[in-house]
Amino acid sequence: MRRLLAAAITTALIALPVFAALPNGAKAPDFTIDAALAGKGFKFSLADALKQGPVVLYFFPKVFTEGCTAEAHDFAEATDKFKELGASVIGVSHDPIDKVTEFSTKECRDKFAVGSDADGSVMKKYDSVMLKYTSYADRTSYVIAPSGEIVYSYTAMNPDKHVANTMAAVKKWQDEHKKS
Repeated sequence: MRRLLAAAITTALIALPVFAALPNGAKAPDFTIDAALAGKGFKFSLADALKQGPVVLYFFPKVFTEGCTAEAHDFAEATDKFKELGASVIGVSHDPIDKVTEFSTKECRDKFAVGSDADGSVMKKYDSVMLKYTSYADRTSYVIAPSGEIVYSYTAMNPDKHVANTMAAVKKWQDEHKKS
């Protein structure tokens, strides 16, 4: 009976979404990485992107996998709405820049930037490392205000809610910071 109860508790804990370690209100670590948009390489700088407005930064495990492809399609479809709100989107994985560049066109549909964190330094700064497979990013999304403050974070391996949740967080931030 005790083993059954322990197994049930363990299963329930594993099934719960893991919360990102960087809490709301924390200062987002700055970074610059190799990135691609529409198959064209460039250096992405968080500090520069924040000068334009909020940034949706999402980490994903691996290009061209089922969940990561679905999530990229969802973000691609929502990119224009994010832009209307003054926000930009960047996805980040550990994959090398050549794979990320290909992914930017095929799966991100030339809509938003994706970055290569080949050495894992950015995902470590954001505590977005998979527990079991530490060379891979966990599926974590952040919304970062232009001030550099994290205003929303969400971690769940299921990609379904990342776009809706970050969109709602950007809208909420915008509503709170509208000029009168």
